[in-house]
Amino acid sequence: MKFGKEFASQTVQEWQEAYMDYNFLKAVLKDILRFRQKNTTVPLASTPRGSLGRKVSLYRAFSGLTNRYRNSPRKKDDEAILVNAIHQEGSEEQYQTMFMMSSEEGGESELVFFRRLDDEFNKVINFYRKKVEQVMEEADELSRQMNVLIALRVKVEKPVVRFGESDVINLASNGISSSSSVFHPANGKNPGLKHMDAIQEVETSSEAQTEEEDRRDKNSIQGFRPASLEILDHVKINVTPETPISTLRGILMSSRSDLSFSKEELRKAEELMTRAFIEFYQKLRLLKSYCFMNQLAFSKIMKKYDKITSRNASKAYLEMVDTSYLGSSDEVTRLMERVEATFIKHFANGNRGKGMNTLRPTARRERHRITFFLGFFSGCAIALIVAIIVLIHARRILKSEGRSRYMDTIFPLYGLFGFIVLHMLMFSGNIYFWRRYRVNYPFIFGLKQGTELGYREVFLLSSALAILSLAGVISNLDMDMDRNTNSFNALPELVPLGIVLVLLLILFCPFNLIYRSSRFFLIQSVFHCIFAPLYKVTLPDFFLADQLTSQVQAFRSLEFYVCYYFWGNFRKRENKCQESDVFQAFYFVVAIIPYWIRSIQCLRRLIEEKDFMQGLNGLKYFSIIIAVAMRTSYDLNNKVVLWRILAAASSGIATILGTYWDLVIDWGLLCRNSKNPWLRDKLILPNKSVYFVAMALNVVLRLAWMQTVLGFYEAPFLHRKALVAIVACLEIIRRGIWNFFRLENEHLNNVGKYRAFKSVPLPFNYDEEDKDA
Repeated sequence: MKFGKEFASQTVQEWQEAYMDYNFLKAVLKDILRFRQKNTTVPLASTPRGSLGRKVSLYRAFSGLTNRYRNSPRKKDDEAILVNAIHQEGSEEQYQTMFMMSSEEGGESELVFFRRLDDEFNKVINFYRKKVEQVMEEADELSRQMNVLIALRVKVEKPVVRFGESDVINLASNGISSSSSVFHPANGKNPGLKHMDAIQEVETSSEAQTEEEDRRDKNSIQGFRPASLEILDHVKINVTPETPISTLRGILMSSRSDLSFSKEELRKAEELMTRAFIEFYQKLRLLKSYCFMNQLAFSKIMKKYDKITSRNASKAYLEMVDTSYLGSSDEVTRLMERVEATFIKHFANGNRGKGMNTLRPTARRERHRITFFLGFFSGCAIALIVAIIVLIHARRILKSEGRSRYMDTIFPLYGLFGFIVLHMLMFSGNIYFWRRYRVNYPFIFGLKQGTELGYREVFLLSSALAILSLAGVISNLDMDMDRNTNSFNALPELVPLGIVLVLLLILFCPFNLIYRSSRFFLIQSVFHCIFAPLYKVTLPDFFLADQLTSQVQAFRSLEFYVCYYFWGNFRKRENKCQESDVFQAFYFVVAIIPYWIRSIQCLRRLIEEKDFMQGLNGLKYFSIIIAVAMRTSYDLNNKVVLWRILAAASSGIATILGTYWDLVIDWGLLCRNSKNPWLRDKLILPNKSVYFVAMALNVVLRLAWMQTVLGFYEAPFLHRKALVAIVACLEIIRRGIWNFFRLENEHLNNVGKYRAFKSVPLPFNYDEEDKDA
């Protein structure tokens, strides 16, 4: 792999503008090479007959095999560049390269190269210095948090340390107590010694320790100084989990944040500190990678310059890079070592392997069996589709008398699985293109490294569900009832309900099967959506709620499941759901629920974040709710023309607002004064026409949403249920297109703010007076 591609693949996407612009400098060197090739001719020597041409260097005196030109002394006059560090008051240190050969032919191009090279180096070193200062400040804050955590641990666990044979010290007390006053369990071991023993084991188990260090550690217990507990009087706890009960309690009464010194409080604090250390360590790793990759890039580009110009400028420039802050600073490396030691000691019980696996989670490996089963299941699904088409033509199902009954009862049952499979296929395509164009979707969704699903895994799950549902369709293709029993076979009629139950069992399965972490993440997001006003709204929560707004027909299918199997006669494929007022009422309530969730989420964000745009977004979803309510009134009032006009007007307004919000706010497009007319300044896709096609498709497919509101169900050669299913599929496709550009815009916002890490809340808050002190 060429270095340019490797450099691009190793960059932190959110910091890509802070990296050296390797491609631009490489393009400048290509211009220098073309100029030299055009204006420089290699002298040739010819034989007397002129039949053979050779370079003059072939006739130069041989210098010997053991002599090396690079070790020969060079004169000062032969140096091509001179690099100086410029110090200016009120500004950071800048590096400037003086090109000594600018008077030569083509020297202007080389002078431009070194000017741009200096700009890139100063950009890199200033960014690196700024980030190092930030991590040092965060390290100080983590140190303060660790002091409180250790004090809280001592206060809660009340550990004791034995000094010699007779004296012990209770770290939670103010002094040393006698051995007679200490409680000794029946097994001869003190439970309070467990944690302290583990820490002492870490301190004395390093393989690199010498005998003198071992003796010093054994004697250090004589000067052991326990953690001060006075610090607990000046901090407040911040580990109360955000649950519906805690949120209501905070609204109804003043919340207390004083320490209660409970084990549950200690456990929560340790969990938050563990997350904070993991996130901080990942930041240090990326910062170290940033430093290394940029140093390597400067080395590569200077070697290319030497090769093209036949100069020896790389040595002087790379010496400057090595002596600069970028090459000589070791704060990040030393801080990483300290974080590793602290985490292993305090959060991994001295187990280095466990601690490092937590700090450095391995990326998910692409397994060959997933690819195999993906192809196998996909082939089986295609074969089942072909089999269904053949059976429909062979049995002449389209002309049978039971066709209408089948479409009214069985088709909506299996339509639920079709909607889910299509949505999963679209999401699989989203993941594929996010990875291809390096959109950091695991970071945006807050997924734990190594647990995120790839497009192969999502495609595999969708193909497996497709096989189950298509096999069920084949078992339910009978159009005529049994003449003896005057009913259908009960077992095939229960297949759709059985598939739903199997899916629910898999979703809530507590065992580590079928991507448990992803299933639990989905369940947690669904739970947050259901109790939207009582949970802090995060991107995964409102992203999932947006997906639910495109699955209105799936929710209606679930409602039909309940009515059909519990109040209908599934043996005869008969039901009175459409005649029930309760079913009709819930039919529209179910359609309102996803939009109601989104509007409540916007309200919560408006109150917490004080963002006026969230209020406008909530009004957009409220307009959709009004449109659905108008359509409901139109149906319940026997198709009165006035209600039809109100329904059409409200639906049109909701469609216009939704389309504008998609294109301008969610996608960030339609910017008149941008570098890319009517798009935005930064784009990920190289082909700009894709954005215009996506905008046109979004507008057209939005009209499909109008059908779900207004209820245009008549179409020639299509059953009413089939038309509803097609329109619902178009809305799912529109949502899949929306997903890609929504996360692209979010990713570019993170890039613009150099935001590559999630902010982790710390468990303790110092009093303001202590902070000032």
